[in-house]
Amino acid sequence: MEGVMMRGKTAYATAVRDPEGKIQVESRRLHTSRRMRVISKIPLVRGVVNFVSSLVIGSKILMRSAEVYGDEGEPTKFEKWCLEKLHINLMSAVSFFATVLGVALAVGLFIALPMWLSNLFFSQESGLRYSVAYNLTQGGLRLVIFILYIIAITAMKDIRRVFMYHGAEHKTITCFEKGLPLTPENAKTCSRIHDRCGTTFLFLVMAVSIVVFSVVNWVCDRYLNIFTYGEFLNFLIQFAIKLLFLPIVAGLSYEVLKLLAKSQSKFLLPFKAPGFALQRLTTREPDDEMLTVAIAAFQKVAEMDADEKIPEQNFTVSKTVKRYTEDLKKLFAASGIDESDAEWLISVSCSVPRSELETSEQLLLPSKVRQLDALAGQRLNGKPLWYILGTTEFYGYEIQVDSRVLIPRPETEMLAELAIKSAEEGDSILDLCTGSGCIAVAIAKEAKDKNVTVDGADISAGALQVAAENSRRNEADIRWIESDLFEKIEGQYNIIVCNPPYIKHSDLAGLQREIRAFEPMTALDGGEDGLDFYRRLAKEAPEHLKPGGSLLMECGAGQAQEIVRLFDRFEYTMISRDLEGIERFVRAVL
Repeated sequence: MEGVMMRGKTAYATAVRDPEGKIQVESRRLHTSRRMRVISKIPLVRGVVNFVSSLVIGSKILMRSAEVYGDEGEPTKFEKWCLEKLHINLMSAVSFFATVLGVALAVGLFIALPMWLSNLFFSQESGLRYSVAYNLTQGGLRLVIFILYIIAITAMKDIRRVFMYHGAEHKTITCFEKGLPLTPENAKTCSRIHDRCGTTFLFLVMAVSIVVFSVVNWVCDRYLNIFTYGEFLNFLIQFAIKLLFLPIVAGLSYEVLKLLAKSQSKFLLPFKAPGFALQRLTTREPDDEMLTVAIAAFQKVAEMDADEKIPEQNFTVSKTVKRYTEDLKKLFAASGIDESDAEWLISVSCSVPRSELETSEQLLLPSKVRQLDALAGQRLNGKPLWYILGTTEFYGYEIQVDSRVLIPRPETEMLAELAIKSAEEGDSILDLCTGSGCIAVAIAKEAKDKNVTVDGADISAGALQVAAENSRRNEADIRWIESDLFEKIEGQYNIIVCNPPYIKHSDLAGLQREIRAFEPMTALDGGEDGLDFYRRLAKEAPEHLKPGGSLLMECGAGQAQEIVRLFDRFEYTMISRDLEGIERFVRAVL
């Protein structure tokens, strides 16, 4: 569908123009055993091998090109049951049976029907049944049926486009054989008729079958005397004989095709002319876009034939949101990644609620699938989900995040909530180690009606750039200060909030790969015992807190009691637990 397949010595490639007008190429290596390579060189036998191989590959490619358009559809409950219980891929089974049905139709249309019609003209009593005239009639009827068949299917728009792509294939090959640069402009000037076309092969099959079946029928009738039964049984016997000798006909036709293609002698033109005439029915003049597709397939095969190290390439096919979600969840689960990451990635990227992912029939076109594949690839390589998506939610606000800042943790929302509830009319509030600015934004927005002023400070200029973007994104009025804790802080505040680095230096190596590889270590490393920043806060914070002011801090599990002992200069301290019951927050009041 909307494409061309080219086959070389070691590989084949299919180029298809997808629903968005982009050319996609899928390539495969031809993995043939040594025995098959030997067989494929034996005259007569090689024609049968190539015929069967083309049939199998062609069926697969037809199904794959349909997938690019999303025509495969979602599997039914029965298909899922077959896959889960019987370990049978029903789509593959359907493809197989469709191929078998196609062969059966061809045999019925081009063998059984001409036989039946010929029997109407040559009765058993006439003595001409199985004669040369009888077989010539069959051959003529077969050719007429074939031509009528081609004319009939040409009425279909899709088939006309198939024939145009067929013409593009021929023109591309001819352009190459002439030594011209492979461009649509050069290919357009070339003939759409080619010596090695499958249409010519089909004509030769019809011609050779007349000779072969005439000889076989004559031998069977004259010397073996096997047509001595009733009309129906004789028909079945003759039909079986034709099927039995069909591989020989195909093998001989293939050898004749190769022999005729080797020479451009005018003496052979009468033998080629009928095939060329039929090609005028099965090829149409292509447009430039079709020629471009054919050239893409040809060039890919040429590349793979020239370099065995070039890997195979896959189509990006259209998928529904439902199917993509199922596939990605399985892939993530197999890689040890939480399946919810797959849901969030698809939900945010496709603007589909998580609750609807597994029922949504929204079609994702190839460009969207490629985009999602790229994002999923980053997650499989360890990049945290929210860095991939670029934003996360904190206290109901959209917060931009990247590798310059930590991804806000859910428990940190409780620290912001403590500050918001503590704020009073006209308070000045400082968010130290602000990072993405998520706490400062939440406070500025939620305590806006109390006329508070909010400053945010961080040692990292990059982090402050992210924080400033988040304040603009959420329309929060915040002043940003680049400072190593209180180094450049002036004045005093009613509330200072701080989520400082508190992980022990020796524990950093044991963090998850996603954290070690992507999140800023300076925002995590709390020194030898994880308390370095708390010691500085205990020493420096009193100068920047108004009397009665509060210092609100987040800490790691098991650190709260030690931190309380550091703040002996303060009037009192209080510990709060997070939702999991861990002592997570310390309030120190001056």
